[in-house]
Amino acid sequence: MQFSQYQDNEGSLDLYNYQAKSPFSQKHLLSLQDYSSDEICQVLSLGLKLKNQQRNRIPHKLLEGKILAMIFAKSSTRTRVSFEVGMTQLGGTPLFLSSSDIQLGRGETIADTARVLSRYVDGIMIRTYKQSDVEELAKHGSVPVINALTDLLHPCQALADMMTIYEAKGDWKGKKLAFLGDGNNMAHSLMIACSKLGMDFSIGCPEGYEPDEEITAMAKQNALSRGSSLEITHNPEKAAEKADVVYTDVWSSMGQESESEERKKAFAPYQVNSSLFALAKSDAIFLHCLPAQRGEEVTADIIDGPHSLVFDQAENRLHVQKAVLALLMK
Repeated sequence: MQFSQYQDNEGSLDLYNYQAKSPFSQKHLLSLQDYSSDEICQVLSLGLKLKNQQRNRIPHKLLEGKILAMIFAKSSTRTRVSFEVGMTQLGGTPLFLSSSDIQLGRGETIADTARVLSRYVDGIMIRTYKQSDVEELAKHGSVPVINALTDLLHPCQALADMMTIYEAKGDWKGKKLAFLGDGNNMAHSLMIACSKLGMDFSIGCPEGYEPDEEITAMAKQNALSRGSSLEITHNPEKAAEKADVVYTDVWSSMGQESESEERKKAFAPYQVNSSLFALAKSDAIFLHCLPAQRGEEVTADIIDGPHSLVFDQAENRLHVQKAVLALLMK
């Protein structure tokens, strides 16, 4: 099956020629809950334009002379490479800082680190454990702060996912995303993004692994205002039924290695395989934020099969993060 880039469906949202309803007013990206639907669409629209420019080798030095500090308490392939390459393509300079390079949260307070870095750089990207650390950086610094992953949220990945879905489906309204697995940071940010954009969201997860109650409550309120639905079920078949997008993530994230065997038993019925995927729509797409464990959360025939868009999804991290950088650091 081939998925061509969406061109034009009558009555559907045209992100390629999106007209903002109000000026972009965000200073940071801490959570997509802080963004209006219009602001999310502005990010995605710019991401699509930058993707087109990059593929056609059209220079877009929107951040020439700007410096981005990239703080990593957690390692990553996609996050480091996409931000570093993206900042370079925008004409700026990325500055990699591992947790062993700086005194963040050890010999120096987060507040002081924020104040010091704000004197040197034009923006801060951080990939860490606590959401509160990201929020404290933003509170005490004077430059934009971008959440590149915490244990609670992963907004950059969710933006890339919404962009990938748009390219494949042309809109989010009237579509359903089924998430199979842990109610983790990925589930949280997808839940928020879908509910902000009017997409139905269903998570199939084992008992005891449900999404955070506070985030669920916020997402339900979003969905109510957008006319979409949000469902939490312990039945994987119910979650996957008639889905337009089937999504999963690893069963054990960084820091959960000691729970690995217990989680394998709990999540085994939620594996995305051919029988479960068959319950989705015939033109459903498969997404995974990567890295993946083939044979655990997803079988090889699905992730490497014709319905999978996982590498388009990974590429879109670059383009959508460039849009975030350009909007926040302009």
